Amino acid sequence: MAQQGDTRELVLDPVDRASEAIFGVLMAVSIVGALGVTAGSSKELRTTLVMALVCNVAWGFTDAVMYLVTTAIMKGRNFRLARRLQATTDHGEARRILREALPESVVACARDDTVEALRRDLCALRIPRTALSSRDFLGALCVFLIVVAATFPIVLPFLFTGDVVVAKRVSGALAVAVLYAHGHVVGRFTGAPPWLYGVSFAGLGAALVAVIMALGG
Repeated sequence: MAQQGDTRELVLDPVDRASEAIFGVLMAVSIVGALGVTAGSSKELRTTLVMALVCNVAWGFTDAVMYLVTTAIMKGRNFRLARRLQATTDHGEARRILREALPESVVACARDDTVEALRRDLCALRIPRTALSSRDFLGALCVFLIVVAATFPIVLPFLFTGDVVVAKRVSGALAVAVLYAHGHVVGRFTGAPPWLYGVSFAGLGAALVAVIMALGG
């Protein structure tokens, strides 16, 4: 999930933001699904809604910490790779190390002269710092806020009606709508038809919501 690069870029790209929002939505849906087995009193309703918010706060915090852990791991990996390349005097061995680090799809089409040019460029770079930066902590904060914010569309229907069954149906519909919106954004990011990604995300979300409701609601 860690995004390195130009500081003018967004801390999290649309795919990262959509992934975190989906996690938050599904977590909230799994909690409000428990309303189906409560007696439906106002006290129990408030307790369950608070539970949904608290659980998503806890999940958001956990996800933010894991974002930092993943970022630290990748920075350490890149640091060690750069050190190995700079310490290797055998150019053939250095190219082998670099090919092992690159994605298979890149290695399959990269010519030797392309890999060699990349090796020279990387060896000329200053070895990057491995410490977490303020940008990394900002990314973790964004992860936390996205997961927590995803809870609110799911719990809002329960604040405006005392009919738990109706509220659950509206909540599920809002969950699917939120997933469609994020799929639309991801579609624009990838260059694919936004509506196609939106429908795909919504369909996947509807299936997951149905499973969650069946198991817990």
